Amino acid sequence: MKTDKKKITSFTEHLNAQYGKKGTETREKYEEEYEVFELGVMLQEMRKERGMTQEQLALKCGTTKSYISKIENNTSDIRLSTLMRIVRLGLEGHLKLSLTE
Repeated sequence: MKTDKKKITSFTEHLNAQYGKKGTETREKYEEEYEVFELGVMLQEMRKERGMTQEQLALKCGTTKSYISKIENNTSDIRLSTLMRIVRLGLEGHLKLSLTE
């Protein structure tokens, strides 16, 4: 029996092949989009942990269900002040930011 041995690559190798090495325009665009996606997922998980619907969250922080959905699904940019309001008022949480190289 003949088996094909496929080379297993690391995630970094995969990213390099798909989007180029760190510092390239394509890779930077990917990294930026991923961070926005990740933020939406974190907000959605926190909302669900608190047993809230998108509509309930929107009412608590003074926005719309549609806007919450767009943030969670990475189809809308979000202002920092709005993010802080969603986290602080809507989710009763705290936002921590960090900068890295």
